[in-house]
Amino acid sequence: MNRVESLPALRASGVPHKRVDGRLKVTGAAQYAADFTANGLTYGFVVSSTIAAGRIVSIDSSAALALPGVLHVLTYRNRPELPREDKPYKDMVAPGGSPLRPLWDDRVWYSGQPVALVLAESLELARHAASLVDVRYESAPHRTDMGEALMDAEPPSTEKGGFDPPPPPRGDADAALASAVARVDAFYSTPAEYHNPMEMHGCTVVPDEHGHLTVYEKTQGVVNTKSYLTAVFGLSDDQVQVVSPFVGGAFGSGLRPQYHLALAVMAALELKHPVRVTLTRQQMFTFAHRPQSIQRVALGAGADGRLQAVIHEAVSETSQYEDYCDVVVNWAGQLYQCENVTLGYKVVRLDVPTPADMRAPGAAQGLFPLEVAMDELAESLQMDPLKLRLVNYAERDANKNLPFSSKALRECYREGAARFGWDKRPLAPRARREGTELIGWGMATGAWDAMQNEASARAVLTRDGQVTVSSSTADIGTGTYTAMTQIAADALGVPLHDVVFELGDTRLPKAPLEGGSWTVSSVGSAVDVACKRLHNRLVELARQHGGARFASVAREDIRRAGKQMVCGSGTEDAIAIDTLLERAGLESLEEQASVKPHEKQQAYSMGTHSAVFVEARVDEALGTVRVTRVVSAVAAGHIVNPKTAANQVAGGVVWGISMALHEEGQFDHDIGRQMNHNLADYHVPVNADIHDIDVLFVEEHDDIVNPLGVKGVGEIGVVGVAAAVCNAIWHATGKRVRELPITLDKLFA
Repeated sequence: MNRVESLPALRASGVPHKRVDGRLKVTGAAQYAADFTANGLTYGFVVSSTIAAGRIVSIDSSAALALPGVLHVLTYRNRPELPREDKPYKDMVAPGGSPLRPLWDDRVWYSGQPVALVLAESLELARHAASLVDVRYESAPHRTDMGEALMDAEPPSTEKGGFDPPPPPRGDADAALASAVARVDAFYSTPAEYHNPMEMHGCTVVPDEHGHLTVYEKTQGVVNTKSYLTAVFGLSDDQVQVVSPFVGGAFGSGLRPQYHLALAVMAALELKHPVRVTLTRQQMFTFAHRPQSIQRVALGAGADGRLQAVIHEAVSETSQYEDYCDVVVNWAGQLYQCENVTLGYKVVRLDVPTPADMRAPGAAQGLFPLEVAMDELAESLQMDPLKLRLVNYAERDANKNLPFSSKALRECYREGAARFGWDKRPLAPRARREGTELIGWGMATGAWDAMQNEASARAVLTRDGQVTVSSSTADIGTGTYTAMTQIAADALGVPLHDVVFELGDTRLPKAPLEGGSWTVSSVGSAVDVACKRLHNRLVELARQHGGARFASVAREDIRRAGKQMVCGSGTEDAIAIDTLLERAGLESLEEQASVKPHEKQQAYSMGTHSAVFVEARVDEALGTVRVTRVVSAVAAGHIVNPKTAANQVAGGVVWGISMALHEEGQFDHDIGRQMNHNLADYHVPVNADIHDIDVLFVEEHDDIVNPLGVKGVGEIGVVGVAAAVCNAIWHATGKRVRELPITLDKLFA
């Protein structure tokens, strides 16, 4: 179990602090899934299918097995016996349908699917041997082109937990659109995008002589991983421990167990050896990804800009074997006030791996066309785009007919616009130029849910005054170690250096997956309660064993000062914590707490909001685009650590710029294979692409969302950015592009 020591500080929550895990990371002491080792470690390398649909006719592993040091080649023909029904393979966030079962049979569902695992004494040998495995296929007709499949779109499954189908229509949007003074009715598209965290997926599985497995895995939830493994491999709860102290980025790709995990455990059980399986960068493109979408947005408004009709219809992709779906269109019925709203969402089945949640799933792609259409409507009305949004500001969530627990979006608009200098924006496009570059300003709104899930935490005080707080949550780079340490220090009334936080181990109290921007809300609330209970226990011990002075004062007059408990205004009445525990006959003091959403939340709609302002410069001769300035104003309740929270939002802004200008999975549909499955051809921003990013948090108080008043910021940073970039490009050039990414060929078209 990794213990991350905290840094000294005078204050805790609400104050910027350096990451408590920073030293471990910069010195290389932090261990990731593929860093753990064991005696006799065996290395696995995945053999990937080369067809998009069909069956395996034969697999010849003889050439690979003939190499000295190659131990085994697992295929569907020689794998261990596994459950036949779907249920054991369904993890906590599995969508409807049948989950992929690695090496199950001869069926090929998509190009890149794992068809064999080569096991050898070194990674290099395993990779070379994998190239010698001869797999013959019988190809079947495939379909990877979403445009060709639109006629077969169907309503999505609602089996996926947390998926909200679009609400029923309100009013008559078609009639209202037809009679509107100003109208926008257009199609927009977003491509498939792929998770590319710095740490590629991998795991190390270490069995012992008693049949116990220690699994070091890159995951956003050790509890989910363990549940999956015990169900699939028929193991008891005490036979599996999953450990994941550090994750080098995940962004949703680690929410579900990916195929390398099952293969590694399969191999470890078969060989009774420690096994490590890591994926290559190319193989990172063969599973979870943001689904591509084609969307229609139609808006109608009166001369005053008030919306009279909103229509948002989207078609997205899923695989042939699972029913993945995003919440893409619901935002259009929530973000702006309108009496006539129609929302529709369908999916098409393609011969691709099942898509997965990817930072702000649904909202990132759904708010792009909505916010661009709002800009187009403002253009039609000759109205400032910010004014149009304020005219249509929603005071309630019309989808749910509920008030917001808090909503400081107006403040985001006001403070963000002031910081950016929006009042100096000319209304007409192509109004500003410097040299060969046209300069444009655009803006957009962002929104995301504020959620809380059931979570548990434990706090243990030892005689040296140190408090160890723990929960089985994850830190995927979001600053969980630091935020939880701050919350604990506040609840205990101690500086950060008196707290150690532990996470990422199934031996610790249960926590939900780290995703959806709910970790601080969920786990943080449990940490707060556990630490307050511990403090109250300590106060009670002081009253019982601290002498007459402690017994005579009120509880609130007893406080902690370093390694002592004191009462009164000075420290003359003090007793060492070590002495207190000794008198009570205790070596340590422990409290555990579990929290879950409360009924009061059901009467409100809870969310985070943002306003994004962008400056884009377009070279008129070359068509190149530079995003030179971004202001992101965010309302997310109480901010536990403004430093790491701003870092989260800035990272989201970078991803939004990437979504707008760079990222696109490109397929050769004739063979059904993605062609740019590497970081040379799959473009992401580099340092030269990113300029000034200014993040500000507006003040927002919320006593409904959770007792801490916190909302997550992991998702909100990316939402709306692509639309703001698109709108800025229009303002610079007068050219409206509705298909992401915006590349020079589209600007010149």
